[in-house]
Amino acid sequence: MPNITADDIKQELGGALEDEIAEACAKLCNNYNKAAQDLRFVWEAMTINFGSQLMTTTLNKTTFPGFQDHIKQKWGSESAKAVKKQDTNKKHPSTLLRGGLMKSGGGSNMFLGAARVKAEPVAESSSIGGMTSERDTPRKAVPLGVKSNVSFTLQEPSGSNRAYRYMFEKVSERSEVLDDRIEDLAQIVKEHYDIPEFGDPSATTEEDIYVVGRVTLDSDSLSSGSVKMNEASLALETSRAMGSGVRMPFRFEPGVKVREGDRGVGGIGLFPGAIVALRGKNGGGGWFMVSEILSLPVPKTHVKQEEDLKPAFSMCIACGPYTTDADLKFRPWQVLLAKLKEEKPDVILLAGPFLDATHSWIKQGQVEATPSSMFRDIIITPLQEYLDTREGCLVIIVPSVRDLLSDHTVFPQAQFSTQLCNDPRVRFVPNPSRFCLNGVSFGVSTVDILFHLRKEEFFKRVSAVEPEANVNTPLGPDPMANLCKHLLEQRSYYPIFPVPQDLSHEVNLDVTHSDHLNLCHESASDAPEILIVPSRLKQFSKNVHGTTFVNPSFLTKGTYANLKYDGRTTDVGIVKLA
Repeated sequence: MPNITADDIKQELGGALEDEIAEACAKLCNNYNKAAQDLRFVWEAMTINFGSQLMTTTLNKTTFPGFQDHIKQKWGSESAKAVKKQDTNKKHPSTLLRGGLMKSGGGSNMFLGAARVKAEPVAESSSIGGMTSERDTPRKAVPLGVKSNVSFTLQEPSGSNRAYRYMFEKVSERSEVLDDRIEDLAQIVKEHYDIPEFGDPSATTEEDIYVVGRVTLDSDSLSSGSVKMNEASLALETSRAMGSGVRMPFRFEPGVKVREGDRGVGGIGLFPGAIVALRGKNGGGGWFMVSEILSLPVPKTHVKQEEDLKPAFSMCIACGPYTTDADLKFRPWQVLLAKLKEEKPDVILLAGPFLDATHSWIKQGQVEATPSSMFRDIIITPLQEYLDTREGCLVIIVPSVRDLLSDHTVFPQAQFSTQLCNDPRVRFVPNPSRFCLNGVSFGVSTVDILFHLRKEEFFKRVSAVEPEANVNTPLGPDPMANLCKHLLEQRSYYPIFPVPQDLSHEVNLDVTHSDHLNLCHESASDAPEILIVPSRLKQFSKNVHGTTFVNPSFLTKGTYANLKYDGRTTDVGIVKLA
């Protein structure tokens, strides 16, 4: 490769680049035998992936040291792998097994074997399920300057950091977060119903008072182990500021009513962790007697004005697992790839798990390749090959707490490391997360909250305070829609607390950082227009109080979702894989 000069660097990065920085960049290119264009691609990828952490997107004396370290790590790693690959291939020529799985000189399968191997698998030519490895096939570099058909904005609270250390929690911090949640929703209820003040449910009174707290099981039920919530086991836990943190049993009057309930529902659902507003009194009998339940106000979606209308786009939404538990051939994923080539969506949203830690073959140690190499070969490489043929397309990847790839296995969960893929067309987002596509607000979480809610919910039949004509938009006897409404009312991706004992293996809840589970926050105060909630329950798409809830189910069950936005409205359909 010809010697790279400072002028070459300026031509790629702009003439305003300082001479000293340009010389240093040219030296980096020459040291690693890279073109000036390669350096520009890395800089553009870095500004996109780490843009929120950089003070500026200009390469100068402030940003260059970090960029230089990133270049050395990236290109140095590539050089080391190339040397290792040449050396290994001389010693271990490889062949291909039928079906595309690679077999090394020792006779063991690249992915399946008797023992796990920590080193990255290498070969002269590898193919997995008909998909060629990105380490072996040269692909054209895609500059970040290529315009996408869709504008993407991640809506995270200011100062938010998902990649925190999660192996330590203080009891005081946990209790403070739990109290804050009660008090935040209490303020919303107070403003909505114009309530002067809230009382303490443990204080004996002759007059009715309003109270707000968290629904939980009484002490007897908690001590007896796993007990499903029922009317006799209900207790209300207040915050320390509003009721000294007391846990008070409560009962319903025979004629209890609900205010601002939905038409046709005929009652209200309660579950452990739900924040509720109640009206009643403590007559000294050892419990709080409820005469009225106040429905929590539902956040509204953003009303678009004429100037807010953005270009139309199409979207494919799929959720893992991407291979059946019987093997690691990823057949459902390969079928989806074929569908993508037919449908050509502008956006592809893929939710984990991608490499499921609970998969029988993985648990038994029948995998030799590292998770990162499997992810690149099976998921990323085919996606990049598709993106090369579909200019302007965007891929959004959401992790799962069951993903082997993630080193952040609590919920809420940080996004995947950009070391897995630095392609600017592939965006890693946290779990859960809020983002905008062409002005359309999305929310997504990979924890099966709908199944957890259905399992834990206790439904109390009550009548409405208001005349039938004045109550809210009807939901009717639709259990799924009623479960979805809980997420809006509670303004949380996971409002259950504590996690059900028999489902605790599915979600390791980090209470101290549960502010990241808030559905609405300072960067996105309105309800999302589209809320993606993958679940083992039957797939559906429903509009609940202005928010379209989408359950594409799992790809291994043979379904995914397609979304079309025409500039004004969105249309979501559930599609069969085959």
